[in-house]
Amino acid sequence: MNAMSESILDIPRASGDPCIMVIFGATGDLTKRKLIPALYNLAKAKLLSRKFALIGTAFDSFTDESFRQQLAQDIRTYAMGEVDDKVWAWLEKRIYFLQGDFRDENFYWKLRELCYSVGGKNAIDDNYCYYLATAPTFFGEIIRQLGNSGMAKEESGHWRRVIIEKPFGHDLESARTLNMEIREVLKERQIYRIDHYLGKETVQNIMVFRFSNSIFEPIWNRRYIDHVQITAAEEVGVERRGAYYENAGAMRDMVPNHLFQLLSLIAMEPPISFEADAVRDEQTKVLRAVQTLTPEDVLSMTARGQYHESSVDGVSLTGYRAEEKVARDSKTETFVAMKLLIDNWRWADVPFYLRTGKRMAGRTTEIVIQFRRPPMVLFRNTGIGEQIQSNRLVIHLQPHEGISLEFDAKMPGPLMKLGVVKMDFDYEDYFGATSSTGYERLLHDCMTGDATLFQRADMVEAGWSLIQPILDVWKALPPRSFPNYAAGSWGPKESEELLERDKRQWVNRVVPKIR
Repeated sequence: MNAMSESILDIPRASGDPCIMVIFGATGDLTKRKLIPALYNLAKAKLLSRKFALIGTAFDSFTDESFRQQLAQDIRTYAMGEVDDKVWAWLEKRIYFLQGDFRDENFYWKLRELCYSVGGKNAIDDNYCYYLATAPTFFGEIIRQLGNSGMAKEESGHWRRVIIEKPFGHDLESARTLNMEIREVLKERQIYRIDHYLGKETVQNIMVFRFSNSIFEPIWNRRYIDHVQITAAEEVGVERRGAYYENAGAMRDMVPNHLFQLLSLIAMEPPISFEADAVRDEQTKVLRAVQTLTPEDVLSMTARGQYHESSVDGVSLTGYRAEEKVARDSKTETFVAMKLLIDNWRWADVPFYLRTGKRMAGRTTEIVIQFRRPPMVLFRNTGIGEQIQSNRLVIHLQPHEGISLEFDAKMPGPLMKLGVVKMDFDYEDYFGATSSTGYERLLHDCMTGDATLFQRADMVEAGWSLIQPILDVWKALPPRSFPNYAAGSWGPKESEELLERDKRQWVNRVVPKIR
C-alpha cells in the first residue's frame, strides 16, 4: 500500500459520508476552475471519505481516461497551490465520465448502471450527490429525469442530494414554478441551492462574530447603528458571459442570492441553535420584514447603470455594448444600487444600502456597519466637534478576508486633535494562508447533510418577492441614459445621489489600479 493509500485511510470523523458525486455539465468552467480544485483540497485535508468517486457527465465526448487527462492538466492550472501528486493520483483514479444528452431518458438509465458499477468497484455506500453545473434551463428536466429513473429515491437509510447552482429562477414566477417542479421529485431536505459567497470564511464568521462577542451584539441595533452598506464590486467586465448577462443583468445575477444572503446574516435575530433550519428561519424572517418597494419607491430608492468605454492610467477599457454577444443598443444594467428598510424592532429606520456592479474602480466585497455619532455636548467648546467621526466596522469578504474597526483617538501633542485609528484583522495574517476556492465548505456540508449555508425554498421566493416590483418598473420604464458610468469608476451619479439625499455617502475604500 503506497503512502497516499495509507494516509487516506486515516480519515477524521469530520470527513464527508461515503458517496458518489455526479456532476452534470462536467466539462464547463465551473468544474475545472472550482469544483475539481475544491475536491482536491478536501482530499488533501482528509475531508473526503476514502469511499468516494466522481462521475462527470456532459454533451462532450470523453472516455474515462481522456477526461482524467484533461482534469490532470486543469488542476495544475487552477489549483490554489502546488499540487501533491500522491493526493491527485488517489482522486484521479476515482474519476469517471459518461457522455450523453440530459434530455434523453435513456441517458439516465445508463447513468444509473454506471453508478451501480462504480459503487461496487469502489465499495461505496448507496449515497449520491448530484451537482447541476449546467444552464438553468436544464435544472427542472434533470431532476424530473432523476425521479423517473429512480435515482432520486432514498431508501434503506441512504441519501440522495442535489446541488443547484444559481440563478434559481429568472423572476418570482419562474422561481416558484421551479420550486414546485423540484418538490414533485425531491423533499426540501434533499435540495441544496448553492451560493458560493457563503463558502467564504468571513461570511461564515459573521454569526460567530455577532453572537459570540458580547461587545458587539448589544449594540447591533437601531440605537447604535446609523446605516449599513453592502458592496459587491467587480473590476472586470462581463468577459465571455455576454449572452448570459444580457438575459440576467446585475440585479438578477447578484441581488436575490449573494447580496440578500449577506443582508440576512447581518440583520437576522439570534437563532435558537446553529441547526440548518433554525438559522434559515431567522434569515427568512428578515427578508420578509424588508419593506416591499412601491413603484414610486423604485424611482427614488433604486439606481441602475451600464458602463461605457473609458481609459484608466493609459489602459483602454471596453464599454458593455462593445462586449462579445451583447446588443449594440442593450438596455441591460451592469450596476444596481438600492436602499432598503427593515420593518422590525431591531432595525426600524436604519437604511441598508446595497450596490453591485461590473467594471468598477476596484474588486471588493464588503459590509460596512456605520455607527451613530456620539452627542457633541462634551466637545462643544473644544473646537474638535467637527473632527469627531462615526465609528465604523467593516467586514471584508474579497479580495482579502478580514475585519476592520475604526474609532477616534487623540493625536500626540499639546493641542486637542483627533485622528482615526484603524484596527485590522486579516485572516491570512492571523491564521495563515489557506488554499480555498470557496466551494470546499459547501461541498463538504452537502456530503455531511448540513444545509445551513444553502438557501431554502421560502428564502429564494422571499428574495424574488423583494426585487420583482423593481424589475416590473424597470421593464415598464426602460433606461434612457445608458450607458451612464465610466468603466473603472464607482458607478453612475444616481448611485451617489441615492445616499446624498439622506446626507450620507458610499464608503469607497479600495481603488486598485486597473491592470
